[in-house]
Amino acid sequence: MRSPLPVRNGVNATRLRLPSEGPWETALDYILDRFDHVDPDGIGRRFDRGEVVALGGEVLTRSTPLGEHTFVWYYRELPIEERLPVELTVLHRDEHLLVVDKPHFLPTTPGGMYVAESALVRLRVELGLPDLIPMHRLDRMTAGILMFSVEPGTRGAYQLLFENRRISKEYRAVAPVRPELHLDTEPLDVRSRIVKSRTYLLAQEVEGPANTHTTVSLLEQRGDRGLYRLQPHTGKTHQLRLHMASLGLGIVDDPFYPVLLPQAPDDYTRPLQLLAHSIAFRDPITGADRRFESGLALRGFA
Repeated sequence: MRSPLPVRNGVNATRLRLPSEGPWETALDYILDRFDHVDPDGIGRRFDRGEVVALGGEVLTRSTPLGEHTFVWYYRELPIEERLPVELTVLHRDEHLLVVDKPHFLPTTPGGMYVAESALVRLRVELGLPDLIPMHRLDRMTAGILMFSVEPGTRGAYQLLFENRRISKEYRAVAPVRPELHLDTEPLDVRSRIVKSRTYLLAQEVEGPANTHTTVSLLEQRGDRGLYRLQPHTGKTHQLRLHMASLGLGIVDDPFYPVLLPQAPDDYTRPLQLLAHSIAFRDPITGADRRFESGLALRGFA
């Protein structure tokens, strides 16, 4: 269902479903009741400015009856955000795709306390690309290759690559070395069942059929730490971090695994040592083999 309101300041309008009936005479009455914690005068002014519209673009007024429209769209009042001291680097741009190096600490998409300070909104605004959509996501604490669709008309072809797992990804991570695992000579396939609740911060490995698969190998050792190649064959939340921790190889500066540390302000000098290093695929539009590689490096292994 396409929004009748355009992207504004890099952010999509919010969709709201209205009930067909109830104790409210107007759509405004329902919205004021539902969002009673929000400034009611501010909500009214959005109606006065014509910023609340229905699917066909009809503008709702303060007197629009409840039940006249099922879905409405409106612009959220965005908080003032301090710019994060990290920057995106554009690696590739054409009529279909945009590929960037995402820094640590910057979320991929708006969420929670980060709206303008997300890769998606920054890029939409800075590059003038309101239709930009991420093809995949990286955790806020993970840096590296992030690919976006520029053109809505060809977006579906690239989405199918991800849905059909025809994308090859490689990550790099810095972690302790366990010589007895022989990961420098024998890559290890890690499989487990991972679940992630919306109400709990951490993902967990549980009994049951495996739904995740990662290949782990050691590329280089310096002192008691190593640079690892991680090849995810599935894409569950926190999969790589949890699989490394399960091997006794917790990624350096990971505040979640294997031990959840007390919440603290971001320390920009100690980012999680996990990097989305490369992505490769056969382009569904041109048929060419494509590979994009991050220009970033992990601490101690530049």
